[in-house]
Amino acid sequence: MAEQNLGPRDFFAKEDAIADLGLIACPGAEELCKLVDGHLVRWAQEVGMNVDTFIIPSDCPRFQSGDAKGLVKTSTRGDDLFLFVDPGNYSVTYQLFGYENHLSPDDHFQNLLRLIQAVAGRAHRISVIMPSLYGGRQHRRVSRESLDCAFALQQL
Repeated sequence: MAEQNLGPRDFFAKEDAIADLGLIACPGAEELCKLVDGHLVRWAQEVGMNVDTFIIPSDCPRFQSGDAKGLVKTSTRGDDLFLFVDPGNYSVTYQLFGYENHLSPDDHFQNLLRLIQAVAGRAHRISVIMPSLYGGRQHRRVSRESLDCAFALQQL
């Protein structure tokens, strides 16, 4: 089978466009999202599109109780969205009762679900970019334990 090399003109062909492109970064995945955005913006400008960024501003603020909510700050109606999440990024912190807490993989996954819920029913398609699969180290059940990865994929 011949390898197909896609270029900017193939990727941003107007006649094949179904929906506008949007990138949303969960907390902790902003750097990866910016790298992808840089390549996409460069490609779009090569074919004559006047685009500064494909990143859609979002946030997952925390309340004093520890609960959080997902906020998408611009309209995503009809867009093809790519959500970036890095469940292995332990450097993201938040304050809870005066203590600094690090986001766990579970917290990152919940932030992803919050942002999906914030755009659900409005976006044309939603895809998830996750460099390390949440709960992916466990591949079979031993005794009475959860299969987090399988359940997470079913939720998505």
